Amino acid sequence: MNNAAQSPVDPTPTNWQGEAMQKRIKKRYASERRFKAIGLCAIVLSASFLAFLLIVMVGNGFKGFTQTELPLEVDFPALTGSAKASQYEGANAEANINSLGMQNIIGAAIDIEYGNDGSRLFSAGAWQIAKAAVLENPKLVEQKTILYLPVESEIDVAYKGDGSDGAEKIITQFGNKLSTGFNWNFLGNSDATDPMQVGIWGALKGSLITMFITLLLAFPVGVLAALYLEEYAPKNRYTDLIEVSINNLAAVPSIIFGLLGLAVFLNVFGLPRSAALVGGLTLALMTMPVIVISGRNAIKAVPPSIREAALGIGASPMQVVFHHVLPLALPGILTGTIIGMARALGETAPLLMIGMRAFIATPPNGVTDPATVLPVQIFLWSDEVNRGFVEKTSAAIIVLLLFLLTMNAVAIYLRNRFETRW
Repeated sequence: MNNAAQSPVDPTPTNWQGEAMQKRIKKRYASERRFKAIGLCAIVLSASFLAFLLIVMVGNGFKGFTQTELPLEVDFPALTGSAKASQYEGANAEANINSLGMQNIIGAAIDIEYGNDGSRLFSAGAWQIAKAAVLENPKLVEQKTILYLPVESEIDVAYKGDGSDGAEKIITQFGNKLSTGFNWNFLGNSDATDPMQVGIWGALKGSLITMFITLLLAFPVGVLAALYLEEYAPKNRYTDLIEVSINNLAAVPSIIFGLLGLAVFLNVFGLPRSAALVGGLTLALMTMPVIVISGRNAIKAVPPSIREAALGIGASPMQVVFHHVLPLALPGILTGTIIGMARALGETAPLLMIGMRAFIATPPNGVTDPATVLPVQIFLWSDEVNRGFVEKTSAAIIVLLLFLLTMNAVAIYLRNRFETRW
């Protein structure tokens, strides 16, 4: 028998209207208001940093989508010896234009209009604009026409508000002729040594191929691994070891996966260096643990009653998993896939380890061709001395953000499309 003394119960009811209780209630309300205010400040601060980043990037990057141009009158009949438009039509058009010597023609036209020093006003690749114009409209070779060609990088930077004294003098001299146009080359060209000729298409195409390979490998393998571990794998020490390993792999620094790709895919299997195939394989290894973890959580969240009901009407265990559990878990799996792919899209370190930092002047045509990706291209341009690359770096960041937003929008649409509420 327990003879321990028990505390007597106070029979007096709580006075909710008393002064002491009112102070306690006011203190609780004040604490709740402070918590809400702190949360609101955190949201405002985060949104402010995001807005500042976007304003700076858009402000600097917008200049990268424009170029400064000078008009040039080209008398094609006089400079080409009365070439005929029919020569530059059909399948051999580009070869015939190459034999025409467009660079010398444009150089001669520049000397006629701007003097012997006029070549220093224009970009070294300005003649390629004339070549593209003739390819588009071969009748230009039979007439005198005015072409608007990009100026030299230093003049372009000065005209946009940040140049040297020499460039400022040139702007003063030719300011009435200078104009600004949209830089289509930035969207259609690849890397180059001249900031007036660089473009983002090569890196963008490399990113598309690399992300496609990453998704093609990581998604099915990650989902199947999650299904096996959650639905079929026995609960023993080996399964526990696999689960711990997957959780640790999800937190491993990305450069470790780059070293793994270098050691396995390049040194052991001998795959081509700087290829999108190797980049996709390396990023797939990095993305797979994230998909496995999110997939397991999504599969675990499916109510057991779904499985029991399917088994009760005669479905096989395989049908239960693939006809009922997996479709219901797919939105959660896609959420994890979005996170993993977004991380892979912005990675630079593992791709540098496998050689995807090379100078790529031609867009890749296949998975084994030399390629680069947007983050690496941004990294390379940010290290350039020429000030013309500063705005191109910001413009490339805008393209990367748009690519990321587009990829996430598609994934979110698919997630909402397959989402089921119960």
